[in-house]
This record gives sequence, C-alpha cells and structure tokens, in this order.
Amino acid sequence: MRISTSQLYDQNIRAIMDNQREMTKTQEALSSGKQINRPSDDPVGAAKVVRLTEELDKLTQYQRNNDLLTSGLEQQEAVLDNINDTVTRARTLIVQAGSGVMADTDRRAIGVELAQIRDEVLGLMNAQNANGDYIFAGYQSQNQAFTFNAAASDKNVTFTGDGGQNEVKLSDSVSVRSTASGQEVFDNVLARRNFSVNPSGTATVASAKVEQQGTFDTFSKANYDPVTAGNNNYQLEILASGQVQLSNTASGSVVDTVDFTADEPFTIKGMTFTLAGGAGDTVDFSLDPPQKTSLAETLHDISRLLMDSSSNSQNIDEAISDALVGLDNGLEKVALERSSIGGRLNTAESVYETNLDLEIATKSARSAIEDTDYAEASAEFAKQETALNAALATFPKVSNLSLFNYI
Repeated sequence: MRISTSQLYDQNIRAIMDNQREMTKTQEALSSGKQINRPSDDPVGAAKVVRLTEELDKLTQYQRNNDLLTSGLEQQEAVLDNINDTVTRARTLIVQAGSGVMADTDRRAIGVELAQIRDEVLGLMNAQNANGDYIFAGYQSQNQAFTFNAAASDKNVTFTGDGGQNEVKLSDSVSVRSTASGQEVFDNVLARRNFSVNPSGTATVASAKVEQQGTFDTFSKANYDPVTAGNNNYQLEILASGQVQLSNTASGSVVDTVDFTADEPFTIKGMTFTLAGGAGDTVDFSLDPPQKTSLAETLHDISRLLMDSSSNSQNIDEAISDALVGLDNGLEKVALERSSIGGRLNTAESVYETNLDLEIATKSARSAIEDTDYAEASAEFAKQETALNAALATFPKVSNLSLFNYI
C-alpha cells in the first residue's frame, strides 16, 4: 500500500497528540487525586459517585440532627433532675409541717419556703433551650408553657401551650421524639382521690376521711362510674349485730362489712369513720370524680394554706394529704419522662454509631470508584512518557526517508 507524505505526517502527528492527551489525563489524575474529573472520564462511575456523595450528605445531616437531639434531651434531663430534687425537698417540708409538735409560726415559715419552691418549679417548667424556645410548650414554643395568677379563684397555674411533640429524623427509618408537652409531664397529674359525705344520713358523723390511701384508690378506681353519677353513691348502715355494712345505693350490692362500736373509729375500704348512732342509722357518701392538677398548683395550694393563720388542724391534715399524693403522682410522671429520655438517648447513640459505620463504608465505596491509584497511575504515566518520547524521536527519521537519498 502506498502512503503519501501527507498521510505519513498526519498519522504521526495524530499518534503524538493521542499520547500527549493520555499523558495529560494521567497527570491530571495524579495532581487531583481523582481518576474521574469530568463525567466523560467514566459516565457510569460518575453517576455512582454522584449517588454516593448524596448519600454521604444525607448521613452528615443525620449526624447533625443527632447532635442537636442529644443536646436537647440532655438539657431536658437536667431540668427534670432539678425539678425532682426541688419537689423532693418540698415533700420533706410538707411532712415536717404535718408534725403535731410544730408551732403555727413554723408552719407559716414552711409555707413561705414552699411558695419560693413553687416559683422555682414554675421557672423550670418554663425552661428555654439555646434558641429561646420553651421546651415544654409543645408546638407553641414561642410562648411560655405555664402562667401563674395568684389572684385566680380556681386554677392559679395554667398551661398555655399544646400537646404537640416534635420528632427528629436520625436515619431513613428512625425518628426520635425530641420534646415532651408540659401538659402531659406536669399538668395532667392525678390529685388525691377522695369522697364526700352527704347530709341525708341519720347517723352522726364525727369524722370521715381517707386513712389508707392505697386501699381507697383501689376501691375508687374499680368502682367509680364516670357515666352514671348515681352508681357512685354508697351507704353505711349500722346493723343490730354490732357491725356496719357498706353497700352501693343504686344496685343495693353489699361491698363490705366490718365491726362497729359507737364513737370509735373503724376503717372500711381505706376510709376511716367515727359515728354515733344505733341499729338502722345510715351514712350516705359519694365517690368524688378523679381530679387532675399540676406540680406547681399543688405546691401553691399547700403553701397558701400553711401561710393562712386561720387554718385549723383538720384542714391542714387534709391539705397535707392532698399535697403528698399530688407530689408523689407528679414525681412519678417526671420519673417516667426521665426514663423515656434515657431510652431515647440510648437510641440516638446507637443510630449515631450505625451512621458512622455507613459513612465509612460509603466513603470507601466512593473512593474505590473515583480516587486515583497512585502506584498504577505513576506506572502508566511512565509508560505513556516513554511512548511519547519514542514517537517524537522516530518521527523525524521516518519523515526523512526518501529514495532520493539513495540516488
């Protein structure tokens, strides 16, 4: 085959340019550390790199979410710990106030301290995070969760937030609750269950109170009817046998029977009565509806009563019983939320470690596709350099070949 001079020059120049282009590409890979610097270098590999980079960005965002969640939960835990310690201190003071040897001035002093504790607890219930949001206000985080009005005739502490609970996404499949509504943690606290004596009975009631709260709570929970009020009416009847019988007024069913002595206290279903009367005399009473209160409201009620010099011992005893049950129920709610926070922190830590493992695996997969193998690239560059030098050295010799040199 005959090759013209023009073809010879074009072929050799094209070979030299191809070698230079490959060397430039290898040099770029060595200098950038990436073997894919543009989609045209490896279209399939470039698409995989884009997908893996998006996955890494998502994992990075999840880790930021995790850090924010952990910080917020730890702050909530600290607030609840302080509330627990403060309310426990208040409970100790209330027990002291119930001591029969305590003077009125000492009780009033305890009432003053309890009012200060109430203010401290209110401040904690209205705690804010670093962004200025009220932690326990639900979705209404820009507004104070609880307000206090000492002059209110009914409820002095009012929840002004809502029941909203925020969640934070920690992975594609895991979302963790980041906040709790103060309505659930502090406001919906069961108050002490009680009963009310009706004036329709014929026996004389010297005293009637809940003496064994746990036993009465069990009785009340099992028998209180929120739908039909008449089913909550009960009657004590003094029997000729020297006993007293408890029965439900509506159904007539006998609940219990205990021994009875006039003017001597007796206990039935956790209630202690002292009655005067004879066979056939009765006492009618009703189970009170279950009430809900808040920790701050309970502290306010007991502090106000202890500071009131007109309070008698019976009122004080009842108020102390109400306060102790209310605080115990409130502390139980706080303890449940603290346990929940601990569980969520454990979940966040576990997901964080899993995301770290996924991040390492994803980076390794991306690196295998786009990063330069320096040993291989250096060897390839040396080979390409040798080929280019050979092409540059032989081209002048080939181009000078001519029959005229042999004439």
